[in-house]
Amino acid sequence: MPHHQTALRLVAPVAVLALTLTACGGGDDTADAKGTGTARAKASPSPEPTSGGEMGTGESATGKVAEDPGEVTYQVLAQKVDVGTEAEAAKAVSEPDKVKGKVLAVAHLKYTHESGPALTDGSDVHDGTTVFADGQRGTVLIGASEDAAGCEDPYDVDSWKQGESHVFCETYVIPANAKSIEVHWAEEDGEPYIWKFPNG
Repeated sequence: MPHHQTALRLVAPVAVLALTLTACGGGDDTADAKGTGTARAKASPSPEPTSGGEMGTGESATGKVAEDPGEVTYQVLAQKVDVGTEAEAAKAVSEPDKVKGKVLAVAHLKYTHESGPALTDGSDVHDGTTVFADGQRGTVLIGASEDAAGCEDPYDVDSWKQGESHVFCETYVIPANAKSIEVHWAEEDGEPYIWKFPNG
């Protein structure tokens, strides 16, 4: 079932289009990552990755995040993606010509604090989230997500105890004609968990 939202509530002056596309993960640490990864693989080969993979609709992933004051284990579920219109995308950014033929995709993720210390000053769990359309990473729209209906600002969560859940959202700009949308979430240095949503 497609999840379209006819009026994404976004504050146009605040949202900033991150024009530096980071489709490939960082460049500076690639050599180091290859070197240590190869050494680690030879020392202790592991038969399967510890995290990541395709997820079914309604299926949750479990992952750990280094938070302040300590490591927290979360249950993560990509609930839906709200896809807007080209007109809404143009209104949401300061340079509308840069989003011609594109729409906003707001991914809603539910995070449940499974174990670890209670959080008292925001959370970084959402940092592992990205949105892809037809296999290509979208462009993040900074400052828009907390204004979307049903979304909370992770930096406003000042008390988060074990067993409690919050819904954080990520807004990306994707091609209007994209056939499928993927929501990726990964632990730091982990393989992504991937939820697929049809577009249209």
